[in-house]
Amino acid sequence: MESVIYEIKDQIAYVTINRPQALNACDMPTYERLAEVWRDFRDNDDAWVAILTGMGERAFCAGSDIKLNFNEAPPVSDAFDHNQRSDMMRGLEIWKPVIAAINGHCNGGGLEQALACDIRVAADHAQFGLGEVKLGLLPGGGGTQRLPRTVSLCNALWMLFTGERIDAREAYRIGLVNRVVPLSELMPTAEAMARKILEAGPLAVRAIKQAAIKGLSMPLEDGLRLEQHLFQILQTTEDSQEGTRAFAEKRKPQWKAK
Repeated sequence: MESVIYEIKDQIAYVTINRPQALNACDMPTYERLAEVWRDFRDNDDAWVAILTGMGERAFCAGSDIKLNFNEAPPVSDAFDHNQRSDMMRGLEIWKPVIAAINGHCNGGGLEQALACDIRVAADHAQFGLGEVKLGLLPGGGGTQRLPRTVSLCNALWMLFTGERIDAREAYRIGLVNRVVPLSELMPTAEAMARKILEAGPLAVRAIKQAAIKGLSMPLEDGLRLEQHLFQILQTTEDSQEGTRAFAEKRKPQWKAK
């Protein structure tokens, strides 16, 4: 059984963690496969938006499969080196938009994967938490960095300090997710959002993501310079010319991502 199902339909990449027997918790081979998938998505001209979800109705991803990963733990230095793989959580820059469709448990490394996405839609029974502190550890997949950049610092620190889980309603209240919907509406909602993004110029969407994400770590003046640089690049593209013509001709543009 494939631990990750990856398919592309109508410019949308569907990435599904397929370990429902373990609440879609990820073992090392699954993390490695996810890294391969995200590299393909980044480079694949046929895929413009991705949706990440988990198989079944119980879990998006319950984190790392602790039982499999740590019963025979490697030396700390080896584990650290292994965790330097380039994936969506660390080291791999993906400027295409990614939507998380969260269908249940979203904890530990699962929440860190969701935080690495750009948009998050949750089923109303979903729950969220970073419980590594209860193991005497800290979230090692970006949780300490992305959560405070996503919600207020006090809410982030409470979740990080205590490992406390929150439900979908609270996740929406603090800004962790964009929408909460019944489970039956989860994938249709994520797909509708993906199609809405596909109506926009794909190169413009990628430049906007790059400007916004990189700008978070820059002084304002540097961020404004990056924005201007990307704007000038977009002006030279076929898509920008097509977008202008389509607007003048009152028709939908035909994007080529060129």
